[in-house]
Amino acid sequence: MSEPSELIVEELTAGPEHERLRLDKFLSLAFQDYSRSFLQRAIREGRVTVGGRTVKPSCLVKAGDAIRVAIPVLVEDHLEPEPIPLAILYEDEHFLAVNKPPDLVVHPSRGHARGTLANALLYHCREHVSNLNGPLRPGIVHRLDRDTSGVILCAKTNAAHAALAAQFKDRLVRKEYVAVVRGAMEHDSGEISFPIGRDPRLRERMRVRLDAGATGARPAVSRFFVEERFERFTLVRVEPLTGRTHQIRVHLSAVRHPVVADALYGGGEALYPSEILRKGRPAEGTTETPLIARQALHARSIRFSHPATGAAMTLTAEPPEDILALIAALKSARSG
Repeated sequence: MSEPSELIVEELTAGPEHERLRLDKFLSLAFQDYSRSFLQRAIREGRVTVGGRTVKPSCLVKAGDAIRVAIPVLVEDHLEPEPIPLAILYEDEHFLAVNKPPDLVVHPSRGHARGTLANALLYHCREHVSNLNGPLRPGIVHRLDRDTSGVILCAKTNAAHAALAAQFKDRLVRKEYVAVVRGAMEHDSGEISFPIGRDPRLRERMRVRLDAGATGARPAVSRFFVEERFERFTLVRVEPLTGRTHQIRVHLSAVRHPVVADALYGGGEALYPSEILRKGRPAEGTTETPLIARQALHARSIRFSHPATGAAMTLTAEPPEDILALIAALKSARSG
């Protein structure tokens, strides 16, 4: 990794949804390409101020706080293969499909030089991996957010990469997600169609932009289907018809049903058993273990055509343990 050559300087304003969030957590939402430990170090080094004052990483943010950040731009100059285990759903000489776990970054970026899916692909595939997206994104055809689990396609050859990318561009790929959201959704199915653009207050956050001529706003459509209802929560299947950044999370938040434990879009930092049992959030300092501490969103299946043969394919990955445990707890509370 090369030395930082310049600084990113951002002036951020905390919103009501960030009230009493730790500063390091707030920054990890605003700068999702950086690891939390990197941001904590930046706070300790005085590169972050709140209201003009240096503070600790544990400082609790208040709505309206002016937060100034000056952190290095880290430029990766090469990528190292790493023996990171992969849950492979399918593999042939053209491509492979992986069930990505939560908290795995797809490719290196600022603050994530190692430990990514791209590093794992280099190790697993050796020299048999696509380089169409350059040396720092080997095999990466599309992305999942760091804390979203599920099916992701990776190309071994440039020809396969180009064929898969064309299917995504032409909207021929059908993706199905499952999410646990807050609240009881009014309808059993429906379509959410709001344009999405970048939030001018928080650089890593997207938002619905209904203002005429909003810079960078693009049409976005998501279909949803209720799979199961619980008290104050709903399990939904979502099929995005477009591929905007954070689309599902933004759309569900826009209709006031944010994904559980999605701190960036209003779903809370984590979900605890006491909340499901209507006892409220646990008091500060208690040792209650959260049921889930990342957005309860999983890419369950993907339908596409094989990049070499054209054969129709559907690949599926069941949700990981944290989402299954959450659903089980909701069922138990409903029957209890």
